[in-house]
Amino acid sequence: MRGAFFRALMDLAAQDKRVYLLVGDLGFGVAEPFIQKFPERFLNLGVAEQNMTGVAAGIALTGKIVFTYSIANFPVLRCLEHVRNDVCYHKANVKIVSIGGGYSYGALGASHHATEDLAIARALPEMVVVAPGDPIEAEAATRAIAKHDGPCYLRLGRAGEPAIHASNINFQLGRAIRVREGDAVTLISTGAMLQTSVEVAGILSTQGISARVLSMHTLKPLDTGAVLSAAQETRAIVTIEEHSVAGGLGGAVAECLAEFGDSRVPLKRFGIPSSFPGPVGTQEYLREQCGLSSMSIARSLEPLLKDVQSASFARQTAATSR
Repeated sequence: MRGAFFRALMDLAAQDKRVYLLVGDLGFGVAEPFIQKFPERFLNLGVAEQNMTGVAAGIALTGKIVFTYSIANFPVLRCLEHVRNDVCYHKANVKIVSIGGGYSYGALGASHHATEDLAIARALPEMVVVAPGDPIEAEAATRAIAKHDGPCYLRLGRAGEPAIHASNINFQLGRAIRVREGDAVTLISTGAMLQTSVEVAGILSTQGISARVLSMHTLKPLDTGAVLSAAQETRAIVTIEEHSVAGGLGGAVAECLAEFGDSRVPLKRFGIPSSFPGPVGTQEYLREQCGLSSMSIARSLEPLLKDVQSASFARQTAATSR
């Protein structure tokens, strides 16, 4: 995803002289082409994300489009007050880019785990929150937030994520992408859990269960239409995210169902517990500890899907006997 972001950013900067890049003393391996080609539009603010955010807001208020770039939770949590008061309050055209969402930097410990960022960003006024599912979505998301006039948060994986989409996509902020059709259960994922969600759907298909897969790349504004359609057209909804279960995708979907839809539709949330992990390790290891592997999710869904199938059969039998 990181490479896709920088490819899109380079193209945007070549087309629009308003595009700036600010970093917090990192990312030079991938930022070097931007630095060489657009040195007058690049600033390294050092290990000082608060200052980086304030400078970005000031530049943006002169009519520029400013991307800030740092890892994990640093560009949001470390400078949250500056994001809120300098960027969001002034509706500044700042695009906050975080590399390494979730457990991407798992071996570095809790300080580098971005597990609450989506919930916090969702709560900020004026902020658009985007977490693309693969490199194709990441490139499209970069272009989309550049066009959006106002604050945006772009949460990326680290590197090496596979492309899930076979070709170009119709990417729109606030509109989920239907990756796979299905009518039994809907799997809604955000960020780099898209691959896992597709794998879960494949496992369920071997059991005769048809699973719809939605890539909810934009958490704010949420595609409530896609959620409500899933509630009406499938018999259960499952959310999958590499983020705390408190306030992320699962919370957003639950809010939508409770306020606008039929809350009787079963909802199962898969995510990270709202606690600091005891062990440290690779991203894959920590996902497994949280039950976020494709096999773990598929096994955990068995009771829910049995109940759903039993309830559906009972309703069909009752309707036939009338």
